[in-house]
Amino acid sequence: MRRYFYALLVLIFIGCAAVPYKPYKINGVSFVAAGGSVDSTHTKPVVNVNANAAAIMPFGFIRNNDNPEIIHNTERQWFGETRAGAKQYIEELKKDNISIMIKPQLWLRHGEFTGFLKMETEANWKLLEASYSSFILEYAELAEEVNAEVLCIGTELEAFIKNRPDYWKNLIKTIRTIYKGKLTYAANWDEFWRTPFWADVDYIGIDAYFPVSDMQTPTVEDCIKGWEKHKKGLKEFSKKLDRPILFTEFGYRSVDYTGKEPWRYDRSMTSVNLEAQNNAIQALFDAVWKEDWFAGGYLWKWFIMHDKVGGLENNQFTPQNKPVEEIIKVHYKKN
Repeated sequence: MRRYFYALLVLIFIGCAAVPYKPYKINGVSFVAAGGSVDSTHTKPVVNVNANAAAIMPFGFIRNNDNPEIIHNTERQWFGETRAGAKQYIEELKKDNISIMIKPQLWLRHGEFTGFLKMETEANWKLLEASYSSFILEYAELAEEVNAEVLCIGTELEAFIKNRPDYWKNLIKTIRTIYKGKLTYAANWDEFWRTPFWADVDYIGIDAYFPVSDMQTPTVEDCIKGWEKHKKGLKEFSKKLDRPILFTEFGYRSVDYTGKEPWRYDRSMTSVNLEAQNNAIQALFDAVWKEDWFAGGYLWKWFIMHDKVGGLENNQFTPQNKPVEEIIKVHYKKN
């Protein structure tokens, strides 16, 4: 009887070993805040594209890049930009088993780049720190309340972090006393290697707008080749810090030269090039998604009114109602 038992264990072990380990990937969308609440008609398209995760993005506002006051969670904001709105969005998405990253973001007046946020006096730095703590801890509390899988503690704030590294280290410690889930930070693609606190969070978060092709209509092959010059450094960085890399944002506009400077969204880029978007997205999936050091990512960006956005004449980032939506759907289903 004992011999039979051990033989059975061996068979089970061999059978299990024959099935290759397939790590969980975050196949996410960036679920854009809007003025009203959401229901199943808004979350169903997320399910239909085979996403298993969504980034929820409440906002705080600053008048300019040397102003220390962050205005947040007010009645003047869109519902989805507030704590109550973020919670309602999360509850609806969780009904469909969509995992959640709460990703509070700052908006500077006139759309100035948040990476330049920098105070000129020590007094203003202290005020900014107090205001940012109030902002981010509001959503750390929400993340714990709703059992969000990931909390992103900031987005593209290079000058703030460079000038106040001790503040950020202490902020992470404070967040850990409130929220028990995974932490990340959304570093811009060209700053992530300078971020000093990766060892204190769980994911190396990158807004992944890496340049991959100079072609007007980049091919899949050219974009994959373009990724090769980035992948080696990403792999080594992940290994050095013993942290997986998470693309806190990724995506391409449906526009000419979309792989050249993927972060650009200025109004001078007026062409519509759906093939360019298709090829760039497919290449990212082919080049990066199966890498062991890669945890997944959140597509930029997904609007709640699915039937009224995107389309064949749209040249912005959203994949909705464009050919690239099917590419994403097929890839997310496989992974």
